[in-house]
Amino acid sequence: MKVGFVGIGIMGKPMAKNLIKAGYALVVYDKNNAAVEELRILGAESVWSAKEAAEKAEVVITMLPNSPHVREAVLGEYGVARGFEPGKVLIDMSSIDPTESRKIGEQLRQKGIEMLDAPVSGGEPKAIDGTISVMVGGKKEVFEQYNNLIRAMAGSVVYVGELGAGNIAKLANQIIVASNIAALAEALTLAKKAGVDPKLVFEAIRGGLAGSTVMEAKAPMMLERNFKPGFRINLHIKDLNNALNAGHEVSAPLPITAFVMEMMQTLKSDGYELEDHSSLVKYYEKLAGICVRGEES
Repeated sequence: MKVGFVGIGIMGKPMAKNLIKAGYALVVYDKNNAAVEELRILGAESVWSAKEAAEKAEVVITMLPNSPHVREAVLGEYGVARGFEPGKVLIDMSSIDPTESRKIGEQLRQKGIEMLDAPVSGGEPKAIDGTISVMVGGKKEVFEQYNNLIRAMAGSVVYVGELGAGNIAKLANQIIVASNIAALAEALTLAKKAGVDPKLVFEAIRGGLAGSTVMEAKAPMMLERNFKPGFRINLHIKDLNNALNAGHEVSAPLPITAFVMEMMQTLKSDGYELEDHSSLVKYYEKLAGICVRGEES
């Protein structure tokens, strides 16, 4: 099977590499020529547009920052839809507004093209080792046809419903992740202000009910002052904005989401938007006038 891959960024590049490792023939496109060249050296074929990738592939995967980027890459002048014949399939693994997923899918369906929305969770480390979680929306039979392809990049793949359901699941994930990071930062700030080593507090509570994947990934980053992005603040702002829009659309109250969104907006104003979302701790540090760091760090 020849697979087109459009979007070779922080997540897309390792995901594409895992497809190559799994034996898939890849046709790749991105505006970042260095990233494309890295994959070309590994055996991928490089092309000059999403349209050309679609012409050469049976299925195209898009992994792009937000809804406008997906719309342009799929429906634009040099987009996937221009290169697809009826019967081909788009798998959009970007995290975008589910309403937009459905609109794009409808336009493709009119051309005889099926679409899955299959956003991912896990950040760059899990993209590298092929253990991301993927939540998929679309026709069940299309999902089953490309299940193995998706699993070549993932540790968990779950079908959650019709087109758009994948991005609803992803938004739910992003609400929980953001809220967990904020609560973790708040708790470590309390420990520091109370004169207790935050690192020892982390060690004490990680095995109990408060323990989580988020805590295991983000507490060490906060304690070591390592804010190299696995998932950037500005991307989480995008996701929470999409969550709030979706919530407004269906009249779902999201007060915690709104508050954490404003915390992240504050960090963006302070110039931290390209840092990892674990830098939410800086919001609390600024309010409390301290630096959260384990005494042994």
